Formats: sequence, C-alpha cells, structure tokens
Amino acid sequence: MQKLLKVQFFVLLAGTVFAWGNFGYELYSWLNQQNCQLGCPAYGPNPFLTPCFFGAIFFTVAFVLNVLIKKSNNKYV
Repeated sequence: MQKLLKVQFFVLLAGTVFAWGNFGYELYSWLNQQNCQLGCPAYGPNPFLTPCFFGAIFFTVAFVLNVLIKKSNNKYV
C-alpha cells in the first residue's frame, strides 16, 4: 500500500504542477490580451471558466488527499 501511495503521490504532484503551469500560461496570455498558442481557448473567455482551471483544482484536491492519507498511514506503521 505504501508503494502505491508513493507512486500516486508523484503522479499527482506532476499532474498538479503541469495543470497549474498550463493555467498560469493561459492566465498570463489572457491578462496581456494575447492569443494562447498551446491549445487554450481563443482570447476572450475568462480563464477561470476553462477546463485548465478546473483540472488544476481537481489535481490539487487529489494531491492534498493523497498527502493526508500518507500522513494518516504513517501514524499506524
């Protein structure tokens, strides 16, 4: 179980960093009124209503839950 949680930790960490990086680039492009070149929606929509933002939120929640599970498992080992 510990090995599975460790692998899941790194996968969720990488996914969280990647998702927030994409959202950050999208937000930067939107604030500077530039077209996003990485598959983001065309200039105009609010970046807080895009799949990049919601994906970043879900990855972050899953990552935090993984950390909490790892901490609670370490108390009983």
